[in-house]
Amino acid sequence: MAVLEMKEICYAYEKGRPILSNVTTEFEAGKMYAILGSSGSGKTTLLSLIGGLDIPQKGEILFDSEDIAQRGLACHRSSHVSLIFQSYNLIDYMTPMENVALTAKKDALPMLLRLGLTAEEAKRNVMKLSGGQQQRVAIARALASDTPVILADEPTGNLDEDTAGEITGILKESAHGLNKCVIVVTHSNELAAQADIILKLKRGSLCPV
Repeated sequence: MAVLEMKEICYAYEKGRPILSNVTTEFEAGKMYAILGSSGSGKTTLLSLIGGLDIPQKGEILFDSEDIAQRGLACHRSSHVSLIFQSYNLIDYMTPMENVALTAKKDALPMLLRLGLTAEEAKRNVMKLSGGQQQRVAIARALASDTPVILADEPTGNLDEDTAGEITGILKESAHGLNKCVIVVTHSNELAAQADIILKLKRGSLCPV
């Protein structure tokens, strides 16, 4: 059964070409999805709509068969989805442990250690970490939450090949082992190949690969 549904979603920038045209698809728990598409195709816009950061100009987005707009977008963002942003969106005056603790129901340190930070790095100010380390903190924050859906925008974009492989494995395990719905927007064919279902966004349509 679908945990998330998009029904005839349309979205266009002001005075611009349509970005999404009558997109209808379902996302199930326990599966990892990869969404591919060229730069500017609307992948990040699609993720923002699913995450309740923006609203479609037409159509509905449902969580457990209920329109997220009617339930309340703030409720959707806080209770249903965790987002991994390209720009990290960390709180810059906090440490990695403090950032992860904002969403974690358990001790933040084990997740940070699992993602490759040392115990000492986990206690530094996040602005003293490298971009790759900050990306790991952002991923740890999402994985440590109890939300049933994880949305990731290029989660391995700033990571070396070995670490990217580890992160991909953790996202996949979150779907298969923790029964989360994991939706990843990526340019990486290597990451996409690990997904259960690959979708491609092209000319406003979202189709299976």
